[in-house]
Amino acid sequence: MLWASRTKTDGDDGSLGPIGDNGAVSALPTSTSEAFFARAREVTPGGVNSPVRAFNAVGGTPRFIRSAAGPWLTDVDGNEYVDLICSWGPMLLGHGHPAVIEAVQAAVSRGTSYGTPTEGEVALVEAIVARTPVERLRLVSSGTEATMSAIRLARGFTGRDVVVKFAGCYHGHVDSLLAAAGSGLTTFSIPGTPGVPASSTALTLVLPYNDREAVAAAFAEHGDRIACLITEAAPGNMGVVPPAPGFNRFLAETCRAHGALFVSDEVMTGFRVSAAGQWGTDGAVEGWAPDLMTFGKVMGGGFPAAAFGGRADVMAHLAPEGPVYQAGTLAGNPVATAAGLATLTAATDEVYARLDVVADAVRAGIAASFTAAGLPHVIQSTGSMFSVFLTEDPVTSFAQAQGTDVPAYAALFHAMLDQGVHLPPSAFEAWFVSSSHDDRAVQQVLDALPSAARAAAASHGGDR
Repeated sequence: MLWASRTKTDGDDGSLGPIGDNGAVSALPTSTSEAFFARAREVTPGGVNSPVRAFNAVGGTPRFIRSAAGPWLTDVDGNEYVDLICSWGPMLLGHGHPAVIEAVQAAVSRGTSYGTPTEGEVALVEAIVARTPVERLRLVSSGTEATMSAIRLARGFTGRDVVVKFAGCYHGHVDSLLAAAGSGLTTFSIPGTPGVPASSTALTLVLPYNDREAVAAAFAEHGDRIACLITEAAPGNMGVVPPAPGFNRFLAETCRAHGALFVSDEVMTGFRVSAAGQWGTDGAVEGWAPDLMTFGKVMGGGFPAAAFGGRADVMAHLAPEGPVYQAGTLAGNPVATAAGLATLTAATDEVYARLDVVADAVRAGIAASFTAAGLPHVIQSTGSMFSVFLTEDPVTSFAQAQGTDVPAYAALFHAMLDQGVHLPPSAFEAWFVSSSHDDRAVQQVLDALPSAARAAAASHGGDR
């Protein structure tokens, strides 16, 4: 394996990663992370087990993490970083929270998997039902499983086949949802990635987010065939793009008027933006409820756990009560359910209050530093979950999100990383904080922002 080196510039860690035999000057890895990345790329596609981790969107070498505690990550070279990824959302309480560790250790001591029902899975389901409008819930092991199963159930319940989703909303790597919009608002979609056959997306309509007219047109033309509409309760996978006021309620009412089910994906926002997720933020106030919901991340406390649930009459169509089949060997895993229940139990009002304090401080620091550097920016939030778009105007759709300055974000990312702050390695991801982010961690972020903003400003408007 060859390595290329280059002169370090502002916002760049200086590494290109392994390259092929193309005549470039080779160099030995200069860090343990680089050495691990070289090993990983020999045996794993791209050297990672989920694409965003590869740093392709920002350049450089991903940091291989050896341990984490509270708001801190420590890499294999001993460098310490303030964590603003939080495992992409699950670490609401921070890493290694004592209550979660205690619950996990107790569960492991009793065994790691049984393949039979347990008290712990019942307790976790009861906790979720108590916090949300769902009446019945089924546990699975990943968010992808949850959305896939919810769509299958919606089709089985309605006897219909068409699914509506929004551009920029991500619902896991389900074939039918890895779809790109067709040539018109009511044209069925095309595959969004190689490996997905056209037949898998032929019954999916992809619409612009926050666009009521597009939704109305799609239902006017295909309403009697639409099984469900699925949306992120507040999108976070194109950056945070909150729903326009009343938009989720409009979607629920449109679905109800046409006999379709409204599926609210709260894998990311569930128990993160409030104790009841995004539905608790706007649904309860607006007086509507989804027919089906999906959950993940926080409810697993850092372990692989997810769920889908909803109205009792809809869930009754699921096997073994009904004809719609779904199963999972590790669903309701006793260790994962213990971690999830401990996390939800520890997520008190004080925890959510601390999340708001931390997020407010970081957002204020971003705004002040970026303004001082003359860097155009928009900070968008739902609860304590937020993202930064390097654009002039607010972002309400995927098309607008794509206008963010990606090279400038890469410069920001590396300038922050060099100062011990680990941001999401993509301009299109949400930033997360935890209740464990103390004053020292927050101050390190605030101290790093001014110079990082200047580095990003220097790259603003360059080649995209």
